[in-house]
Amino acid sequence: MSKAFTKESDGEDDEDLGLPALPAGARNYMTPLGYSRMRAELFSLIDDERPKVVEIVHWAASNGDRSENGDYIYGKKRLREIDRRIRFLTKRLEVAEVVDPAVHHGSEQIYFGATVTYAEASGTERTVTILGIDEADSLQGQVSWVSPIARTLLKSREGDALKLVTPAGVLDIEVLQVSYPAPA
Repeated sequence: MSKAFTKESDGEDDEDLGLPALPAGARNYMTPLGYSRMRAELFSLIDDERPKVVEIVHWAASNGDRSENGDYIYGKKRLREIDRRIRFLTKRLEVAEVVDPAVHHGSEQIYFGATVTYAEASGTERTVTILGIDEADSLQGQVSWVSPIARTLLKSREGDALKLVTPAGVLDIEVLQVSYPAPA
């Protein structure tokens, strides 16, 4: 059968996009800020971007031959990308569990949302903030709550000595400081 007559899959897996997967049976923890950012992106796609692209595709389709119409071809591709992102955001927001880290303000124990400073045995100090899978940005010192460092740190307290398992071996670390955002 010719490839020209095969139907393109509408329900492409979101996991194929390289997006972080939720661990089986795990909750999708998010901070209130992370949740509101994802909602804002979802509504922006639905209310602003998608209608504009639909209008461009409609205009391009009315111009005639669609096989060589760049606006039409690109527009259809962009619509699929937008729809895929809308499905992804909708699924993630449906299972999101919003956790406000400010409720632990003043605590020395490490929970979701904590900013933790720890020292490695070599003397190197690092600071990380434990956030949700969809909101963590490693370039800003944020780690997902399912990452190895976060799993090692969770439930420990200031002054605890821990063992962090890495691909390079086991590192000894010590928790120096734990902080949470102030309540609003």
